Amino acid sequence: MSIKKYTDDYDKGYTRLFGSEFISKASVLVEAYGTVDELNSAIGLARSQIKDAEISEILHKVQKDLFNLGSDFASPLTDEKNTSITRIQESDIIWLEEWMEKIDKQLPPLKNFILPGGSYGSSLLHVARAISRRAERRAVSLKGEQGVNQTILKYLNRLSDFLFYLARWVNQKEGESEEIWTNK
Repeated sequence: MSIKKYTDDYDKGYTRLFGSEFISKASVLVEAYGTVDELNSAIGLARSQIKDAEISEILHKVQKDLFNLGSDFASPLTDEKNTSITRIQESDIIWLEEWMEKIDKQLPPLKNFILPGGSYGSSLLHVARAISRRAERRAVSLKGEQGVNQTILKYLNRLSDFLFYLARWVNQKEGESEEIWTNK
């Protein structure tokens, strides 16, 4: 058995982007794509708990999109060496919007705020939605620091809405009611 040699740079708080120099693990860029990784993991957890095959397939596509989005973050647009990176596309956003329209037609109209919850799968999707909002905030911070593919911002904004619709749909499919928020 051979022992893998690890570099000291990683142990000192640095990481390497695709073929680039080492950067601090505390950088806004690493925070942004790390949050997308966390989001992808949360969606994977939700997917493992939701038994509906159609929803599982939808979430699988989102997970693949998030890998592309993370690669997009990790390979800045100014890095001419990485032209082979699959970047998030407008078509990915349109796919989310089309699914939101399909789901919305199956849901009762929303007239009040609802509390996140319901079934376990739906609750996990609400957690993923909140992480998606944080990923969007990290992307906006990164945009201010070095710029990002503008499509990333739009995708993450749409994704959090999409996850909200999907959480509601999971509750409906599993026979769970939505709890209306009241300020009393």
